[in-house]
Amino acid sequence: MKTSLEGRVGLMGGAFDPIHNGHMAVARHAIGQFGLAKVILIPTGESPIADQKALSSREDRFAMAVEAVRDEPLLDVSRIEIDRPGPSYTIDTLRAMKDDWPEGICFIVGADRLSQIASWKEPESILALAPIIVAPRDGVPDELFRSEPFSEETIFLLNMPKVDLSSTFVRQCVIEGEAVTAWVPSAVAEYIAAHRLYRESRKTNAS
Repeated sequence: MKTSLEGRVGLMGGAFDPIHNGHMAVARHAIGQFGLAKVILIPTGESPIADQKALSSREDRFAMAVEAVRDEPLLDVSRIEIDRPGPSYTIDTLRAMKDDWPEGICFIVGADRLSQIASWKEPESILALAPIIVAPRDGVPDELFRSEPFSEETIFLLNMPKVDLSSTFVRQCVIEGEAVTAWVPSAVAEYIAAHRLYRESRKTNAS
């Protein structure tokens, strides 16, 4: 029988460059489906993957996440990776935050990312340290998480529509001068406009 996740704190990492409505939907569904006490969003400081470097600064991405959860009492944002020098690894964050929440933690991640867990730092330790809530993604079958190295005791599938939205798409909208109010929380759209984020990408795109 699976261990209940009720009352646990969900940890959800990502570049959040920018945070968008898909991220928010995953966090809300995780709380509703599994009875989590709260979800903490963890903007990545520096990705260890070369082709996943953020385009906006650590502080901008943190600020956007804070704006996104301002009216969400069950959502919070952590600076743990923003303040960490060098690349951020999931296992280091889970270990650092585990003792902060005696009610227990769980890790929330998209199916596309989790499907690549073999390339992560200490994947076996991640699976042993905390249950994982998996958000569905197109092209990644649920059956993948019913076989090794995953187990029924560690993997919980999120029952929600597949999120067909990405930060890349939102940034492209900004580059093309289109409104992003349909894709991100209103406060995030205002922040992007006020700080003129991603607009410099127009020059790169045109060169």
